Amino acid sequence: MKQRINLKYTLFLAFVAALGGYLFGYDTAVISGTISQVSAQFNLGTIDQGWYVGCALTGSILGVMCAGMLSDKFGRKKILILSAVLFAISGFGCAFSSTFNQLVIFRIIGGMGIGVVSIVSPLYISEVSAAQYRGSLVALYQLAITIGFLGAYLINFALLNYSTDGAELLSSPVMNRIFYTEVWRSMLGMAVIPALLFLFAIFFIPESPRWLILRRQEELASKTLLRIYGNLEAVALAVSKTKRVVLNAGENKSDWRILFKPGILKAVIIGCAIAILGQFMGVNAVLYYGPTIFENNGLSGGDSLFYQVMVGLANMVATVIAVFIIDKVGRKKLIYYGVSAMIAFLMLIGFYFLKGDEIGLPSILLLIFFMGYIFSCAISISAVIFVLLSEMYPMKVRGLAMSVAGLSLWIGTYLIGQLTPWLLENLTPAGTFILFAVMCIPYMYIMWRFVPETTGKSLEEIEKYWEKKINIK
Repeated sequence: MKQRINLKYTLFLAFVAALGGYLFGYDTAVISGTISQVSAQFNLGTIDQGWYVGCALTGSILGVMCAGMLSDKFGRKKILILSAVLFAISGFGCAFSSTFNQLVIFRIIGGMGIGVVSIVSPLYISEVSAAQYRGSLVALYQLAITIGFLGAYLINFALLNYSTDGAELLSSPVMNRIFYTEVWRSMLGMAVIPALLFLFAIFFIPESPRWLILRRQEELASKTLLRIYGNLEAVALAVSKTKRVVLNAGENKSDWRILFKPGILKAVIIGCAIAILGQFMGVNAVLYYGPTIFENNGLSGGDSLFYQVMVGLANMVATVIAVFIIDKVGRKKLIYYGVSAMIAFLMLIGFYFLKGDEIGLPSILLLIFFMGYIFSCAISISAVIFVLLSEMYPMKVRGLAMSVAGLSLWIGTYLIGQLTPWLLENLTPAGTFILFAVMCIPYMYIMWRFVPETTGKSLEEIEKYWEKKINIK
């Protein structure tokens, strides 16, 4: 039976959930424009500077550890609401922090929001999407992250310019402090606006129908599925398929022991491996420390932020392309092409830092190499990772399994946030980026050898593959 999907309604659901991705991106990237200012104000050394960047990642680890369990127990929608509240508290608190320790606490709270939304947003989108559109719709979440990155870079750039061209005229002492003398406060505080918008929008979306079926609330699930599929026959088929997969065992709650079933354990280990390896291929080192790297290469603060805006633009454009091609090209082919290009650009960046001064290479060339690297990364591993993690695992433990894989991702992100200043100082920039290129090789091998192509397959078919090793190629 050919299904008629109400794509407009499904897009609306995906768009609302993807707003969490915008906050993820903004809260992650905004830090890059504040590092030098906060370091100067609070006299931070290299270790403290790494902690300032990494403290939010600590919160992300805490958030991701709880997100899967909470979303399996209370539903996806309620936990999305929780993430929006965490983002709002963090943005407001950072803007008005009076000490470095207070700033760290509110950054950790924001990090918890990032961790929660990194699991629940793609999970929700995956569960409301038809198989033929799932890749593109989940990739909208990654697109929202890149828009958040770009938004942070643009807002940082605009607020920095405003602080030197007009903000000194603000009569309110509070506003003068936030927008002029300590402009990093306004950069961090701007997260409150999209957080409140996200919180408002969540109330207009339903709970995940697959989660409702797991909780034996088929009537509520059917109402949402009817709006998605448009006819009762398709709804009945979707409900029966999901029930056969998730309720046959007779238990309707998630169980950690399922994670240790042979096929499922393999899927969890593979998910953890690609999640953590993806962080050691350098993307977050560029996104967090890009302005610092550019400044160390001789650019002014304003120029380095402008270069970072261009990097963010390349990130967003590549993700837009990925949204349209991921369900046509396939997950694995995007990885093969994209990671191969990443290796090439990382080696070029390493060569620039190694020989650039000696042979007089212009700084614009470094920007081109960075943009090429980010473009290749965004169209491949960044676009694919959340799609794969949201569709790899059984319904009964999907939240828990995503939390385990997501925990690996955030541990890797935390380590990169902490280690990048040390790597740049001790391995030199050239050695650091060559190391990132080397780390691409095991990632490619795991994707080629152990990950099946899931494009166009239903979540139920993918689940059966891992449990029974059926052929879904």
